[in-house]
Amino acid sequence: MKAMVLTSCCDMAHTPEPLRPMELPQPVPGPGELLVRVEVCGVCHTELDEIEGRTPPPRFPVIPGHQVVGRVAATGPGAHLFAPGDAVGIAWIFQACGSCDFCRSGRENLCPAFVATGRDVNGGYAEYVTVPEAFAHALPPGLKAAAVAPMLCAGAIGYRSLQLSGLMDGQDLGLTGFGASAHLVLPMVRHRFPASRVFVFARSAAQRAFALELGASWAGPTEAEAPVQLHAVIDTTPAWTPVVEALKNLQPGGRLVINAIGKQEADKAALLGLDYPRDLWREKQIRSVANVTRADVREFLALAAAAGIRPEVKEFPLAEANRALQELRRGQGRGAKVLRIGAQGRGSC
Repeated sequence: MKAMVLTSCCDMAHTPEPLRPMELPQPVPGPGELLVRVEVCGVCHTELDEIEGRTPPPRFPVIPGHQVVGRVAATGPGAHLFAPGDAVGIAWIFQACGSCDFCRSGRENLCPAFVATGRDVNGGYAEYVTVPEAFAHALPPGLKAAAVAPMLCAGAIGYRSLQLSGLMDGQDLGLTGFGASAHLVLPMVRHRFPASRVFVFARSAAQRAFALELGASWAGPTEAEAPVQLHAVIDTTPAWTPVVEALKNLQPGGRLVINAIGKQEADKAALLGLDYPRDLWREKQIRSVANVTRADVREFLALAAAAGIRPEVKEFPLAEANRALQELRRGQGRGAKVLRIGAQGRGSC
C-alpha cells in the first residue's frame, strides 16, 4: 500500500519534506479489529507537533494521521460491530485501557495507557489502517467524507473545549486563532448559544475576515483589546502570546481553555509579561484540553449533522502531504486541510 511515513523528528523550517512516500505491506486486522480502506484523512496541527518533537512518536517509522474516514475492508476475528463496506471514522483516541479510574469515570482521554492514532500506532496517511472496532465511529448518513474528517479531531476537540469553558447562553466567548478547530466552534456556539457573542483574535487579516463571514461579532489582532470583557476564551494556537493576551481580556471569574497538545518555544518569553493582578487574580481559571473521548467524537458528529455544521476544506492528494503540512505550519489558507487517498469517498458517507 502507499503511505507517507515519518522516520525521525525534525525542524520543518529546515526540513520542508519530513514525510517520505513508501510502499508498505497492507496491514492485517487482529482480533476485534477492523481493516479500513482510507478515503480521506485530515491534516492536523498535532502532526506538526509530532514531526517537530513536541509530542514525539515513541518509535519510528510511523504513519501519521488521526482524522480518518474510510470504509471497512475486512474484519478481524471476533469483530462484529461493523460489516465490510460500512463507512467509519477513526479519531485521535485509538485505544484506552477501559479499567482505570479515568476510564471508569468517563474520562478515558486521561487514561495513562491512552494510545494515539498516527503517533503511537500507524495512522491514516496511507491507503489502509487498522483500528479496534470499539474505537471506530459510525458516521451520520449524508455527510461528505472530506467534511467528516476534520470533525473527528478539530470538531471533537472544539466540542470538548466548549464544554470545559462552561459557557452559558448570553455569555461572551473569545477564540484565539481561527483555524480548523475554531472555525467549527463558531457555528457550534451560534447553534447552541444563540444569544452569545463570539470575539475572534487572529494574526491574519484573512482569518479575521473569515471569522466575520461566519458570524463572529468582532475580530481583531492577537494583541487587541476586546470591546468587552469576556466570560471565556478558547485558545487554539501553538503559541504563548495568545495565552497572555487572552487572560487580559477575561472578566473576573473568567475561564481560559487551552486547546493545544503543546506550545512552541519561540515566544515563551511572552509569559514574562504576565501581570498577576490584571491577568490571574480575581479567580480567573485556566484549563487545558487533553485528547478526546469517544463520546466527544460521537456527540459532535451528531450535533454537526443535526445543525448543518460543515467545515471549509481544501483537499490535497496523499503524495502532497508535505505541502499540506507546510501550508498549515505557515497559517496559509482557511478552514481545514484533508488528504484525498482513496478513489471512493467523493460522495456521501
